[in-house]
Amino acid sequence: MANIDTDILITGAGPGGMACALSLAKEGISSIVLDKSDFPRDKICGDACSGKVVEVLRKIDPSMVEDVFKQSFQTGSHGVCFIAPNDKVLRVPFATKHKRNHAPGFIAPRVDFDHYLVQKAREQALIRVITPTEVLSHKRTEKGWEILTDKDTYQTRLLIDASGAHSSFARHHAGIRQEQEHYCAGLRAYYHNVAGLDHENYIELHFIKTFLPGYFWIFPLPNGMANVGVGLRSDVVSKKRINLKKEMMQIIKEHPVISKRFEHAEPVGSIKGWGLPLGSVKRAISGDHYILIGDAASLIDPFTGEGIGNAMLSGWVATQVAVPLLKSNQLNANALSAYDREIYRRLWQELSLSRKLQQLAVYPSLFNWVVNKANKNRTFSEMISCMFEDIDLRSRLKQPSFYFKLLFN
Repeated sequence: MANIDTDILITGAGPGGMACALSLAKEGISSIVLDKSDFPRDKICGDACSGKVVEVLRKIDPSMVEDVFKQSFQTGSHGVCFIAPNDKVLRVPFATKHKRNHAPGFIAPRVDFDHYLVQKAREQALIRVITPTEVLSHKRTEKGWEILTDKDTYQTRLLIDASGAHSSFARHHAGIRQEQEHYCAGLRAYYHNVAGLDHENYIELHFIKTFLPGYFWIFPLPNGMANVGVGLRSDVVSKKRINLKKEMMQIIKEHPVISKRFEHAEPVGSIKGWGLPLGSVKRAISGDHYILIGDAASLIDPFTGEGIGNAMLSGWVATQVAVPLLKSNQLNANALSAYDREIYRRLWQELSLSRKLQQLAVYPSLFNWVVNKANKNRTFSEMISCMFEDIDLRSRLKQPSFYFKLLFN
């Protein structure tokens, strides 16, 4: 068993970890990435990558954007449909601030997209990806952290934890608690031949009266496939003793509109479940010689369930904060708190807005009104659109004219 020194150790080779490693390499900084799984490997997820993912890829390397859209494992997506309990549809296009010859977002199975990012990282001389290797323990040292794995021991000045929703480091060392009100239970299945998929591959979020404040989703994929699932806050699941699998199948078989679309659809594989730590409360997501990113930092959107975009954005932000601090050897909690401030500067307005929309979804008539209002109010629709890309929503929320248009247009 070797003892290996590194300035930066990243645990977790998902999109957040890879965005961080690739961003560091762009800045000329080397890193080691550990993951317990070998790749390709499946990751239970909705598989939707909004414009925010595309923008982070563009920040890292514009050529990667063009390359991703050439891959056969993805299908371009132009937006999201919110379907209210009364079946009224709000079509929200993904916003974009760049000229492009492709869709602003895409949908890709995580088994393929994650593998793609790992391959890109392995092409970089400054990134060493080690898989499969399991982290056994974390120990604070004078200079940073000691990470014991099933193969080697690592000494690092800065630990970047991207190990996901069940991160043991986040729980035992960073003090991140799983709170049911700010946690979501999700199920995912793949189906072939679902009818009526959107012609522009809009992802669908169905807010069904009997399943509120949760939702049922259908996300188009290549080759006639679709990612289908449900998500519901864990406190509601627990309080009402809901069997998510039973509810999901009941929607597919009995919902007056959705069931018709599944008459000739065939499941591919089994239904799988996972947990989503929601970004509906602010948390301390850094400390002495460590940063949490992605699901380990609980950054999933409370309303839409988007996690990939926020994970990759947090990986990029971690780099912007960490690089100058590494050079000045200022890696204490106070210095690294700049990461928390920057994450919440960029994300808190949309996360808090999503939390409010999630709370509205409890009331079917009110949610119906919101969708109807958004269909008639371009300002409202644009506000939701901005949540799916790295666009400065805060500047709009500071303008009094914005609220006038929101309320009276």
